[in-house]
Amino acid sequence: MASSDYTSHLSFEAVAFVVSLSKRRQRAVLDIADHSNQIGDYQTKDAVGRGIDNLRVGKHVSAYWVDHAVKEVRITDIVSL
Repeated sequence: MASSDYTSHLSFEAVAFVVSLSKRRQRAVLDIADHSNQIGDYQTKDAVGRGIDNLRVGKHVSAYWVDHAVKEVRITDIVSL
């Protein structure tokens, strides 16, 4: 279910990765906010114990958590496969 009223917020590491991509790939990676209700492919925990979803988007895996209270998708990391 798409939730286009959610916005993406990126960590500094994620920003550095995204700016290195082509515009088309940037849009694909950042479109994760449109799928804020989608469960990731697998889940990890961050340093404070928060559940971090990891979702493969093309040739990249985005690590994120969703703050439903403020309608934000917090992208903490992105890596290439």
